[in-house]
Order: sequence, then structure tokens, then C-alpha cells
Amino acid sequence: MRVLGVCLLLVACGGNPGPEKPGPAGPPAPPLRTFDRTLHATSFNGTRLTYRLIGDSGAAPVVFVHGSLGDLQSWNGQETQFAQIYRVLVYSRRYHPPNPQVDDNQTYSPKLHAEDLAAMLLTLDIAPAHVVGSGYGAYTGLALALDHPQLVRSLVLAEPPIFPLLTGSEAGDSARRAFYTYAFDPARAAFARGDSVAGSRIFYDAVNGRGRFNQLSASARADVLAHAFELRHELLASREQYYPTVSCTELGQVTTPVLLVRGERSPRMFQLIMDELARCLRNDTTVVIPGAAHPPNTGNPNYYNQVVARFIMTH
Repeated sequence: MRVLGVCLLLVACGGNPGPEKPGPAGPPAPPLRTFDRTLHATSFNGTRLTYRLIGDSGAAPVVFVHGSLGDLQSWNGQETQFAQIYRVLVYSRRYHPPNPQVDDNQTYSPKLHAEDLAAMLLTLDIAPAHVVGSGYGAYTGLALALDHPQLVRSLVLAEPPIFPLLTGSEAGDSARRAFYTYAFDPARAAFARGDSVAGSRIFYDAVNGRGRFNQLSASARADVLAHAFELRHELLASREQYYPTVSCTELGQVTTPVLLVRGERSPRMFQLIMDELARCLRNDTTVVIPGAAHPPNTGNPNYYNQVVARFIMTH
């Protein structure tokens, strides 16, 4: 497997080419276009979802799918940049703010969120779309590509928590069991007893690094806790439903073009998952975002944008 660490320069998505030789200064890059920031809320697949759709109506559609503890604002570093060229959809997945906090007796799973997304793409008439997912949003995007391949033009996957993929190796299975023992199960138990602060802290530290929650500013910590309602829904689902098995055989049948992306500083469990994805998807290239942790689109947005934009341009 090849791991790329090259800078793909694209001015519209934040590129800043380094100088090769001194020369006359060229004209400054034009300012980015601005767009109406109005949010819309509509019922899709039986639930009310908040979204924003910007960019030229005739442009190729790109949809960004956020992960756990996230919402449509998770893509602030990508939305306007990509809308210079594409029709961009950002939305908050079911249960995530600012959507209504409803107990609808549905099981939090990639399939549920994939069906929500399928309904959005069809209702808004923007299929097939380039689907860019991070974390659980990448799990969702993959589920969409498996169940509704006709809706997905290309797929960008950044660190989906597909832990069942890790059972095939000693190192992977050790990482999987450690995550369940020291993160998923304790966080789940905390939410079950009504302690959303402890549950959020344990989960946040598991995907971002030990002790990171306590290092957050007061406002950043409050933002994490604002997602406690959805995180409770996530973690009170069974492991089998929340982290459904995706076999290597299934992945090998995916014909949608796929780009794999991970952060240089992301927890090792994500590196192991990305390695397995690359092997099963018959995809020999994973792009590493320098200096970025999980999720990689926030740690080094310019580099991430350049890589993703270059991939989308060729598909």
C-alpha cells in the first residue's frame, strides 16, 4: 500500500503553492465568493434534518457527512471553499444539533443514517453526488455506497470506526478489544447511569487522545457536551448495531471510486482500520494529512481540501 504525503495545490480549496524560483509577483488570488448561510429544515425518511445547500445549481454535487460529536458546522473549513466550484450540501445527521432531540425508537446505525442521506439526495435532486465522510459519517457514506451505489459518484472515507475489520490480525484485534474495554463499554455505562459528562469525556478521549477533554477550553468542552443527546443514542445501541460487520468480500465488490484519508496524529486504531480498508477495497493509496489528528479535515484543512478537491476533479 502506498501512503501519500504530497501537497496537491488547488487555489480554490485553500492551496498556497510554495515558491520554486524567485520571479515577478502575479496578481493576488480573487476573494472567495460568499453565499447565503440560511439553514433549512425538512423531513427526510421520517425525521427532520437541518441542512444548507450552496453553490451553483448546475455544478456537480458534493455532500459532506460529519462524524460523532459533530454537526454541519464540522465542515466550516470546507463548505465555502468547495462551493466555489461545486454544489455543496452540509447537514446535521439524525439526533445531532440543531435537529430536534427526539426519541424515535430507531437504532443508531450506519444503515439508518445512510437511508436518511439517500432520501436527502433524491428529494433535493442532487444524486449521484461525491460523498465525503469523516468518522461515523464515513461509515455512513460507505453504507450508502454499498446499499445505493447509484447515488454515489465518488467516496472519500476518513477514519470510519469499522472495528469489526480489525479481527483478522493480532495487532488489530488487540486495538479493537482495548477500545471496547477502555472506551466504548465505560462510556456506554456512564450514559446508562445518566452521567453524560463522564460518558462524553471517555468517548472524546478515546478518539482524540487521553486527557484531551480536560485540556479543552470551557467553550470547546461545552460544545462537546452539547452533543450528549446524540452520543447517548449512539452508545446505547448494541455494539453489533452501532459497529456492524462489513466483510472484506463486500468491500472488494465496491466499484465506486474511493479515496482514503487519515490524520498523521490520529490514534493508531484508525491507522489499522484504514490499512484494512485499503486492502479490502483494492485501493493501494491512503493520503496522510500532515499534523492532523482525528478528524483530519479540521487539523490541517488547507491540505485536506487540496487532496479531496484533486480527487473529486478526476472523478
